[in-house]
Amino acid sequence: MVGDVIGDFIIQLKNAGAVNKKSVSLPYSKLRHAVADKLVSAGFIEKVGTKGAVAKKTLEIALKYEHGAHKINGVKRISKPGRRLYTKVADIHRVKFGQGKLILSTPAGILTNDEARAANVGGEQLFIIW
Repeated sequence: MVGDVIGDFIIQLKNAGAVNKKSVSLPYSKLRHAVADKLVSAGFIEKVGTKGAVAKKTLEIALKYEHGAHKINGVKRISKPGRRLYTKVADIHRVKFGQGKLILSTPAGILTNDEARAANVGGEQLFIIW
């Protein structure tokens, strides 16, 4: 059993892209779906869908490639189950000179660093993706 669902989720996306898979099928959860939707809007994955019944529901993710290279170059988990890191809106900065995104869990939902600054909310830093 995996204790860190978000960490496992982002590493599975990165590894699937490293071996040039077109899509990934993962167990469904509302948190995974919200993070995947945010990655679609940030431009790191192509599309997200669900498949199956309530008990055996899966999350179907189509990976995105540009010029034959996977769009996700790297990920770094920040807040872990043993160490939660929270940030104020004033401490949210650009990632990789604007090429990457910081994904946060805020009271306004799952947001990127740019959206959190625009909404003037802070929250738990989930991971950085570039």
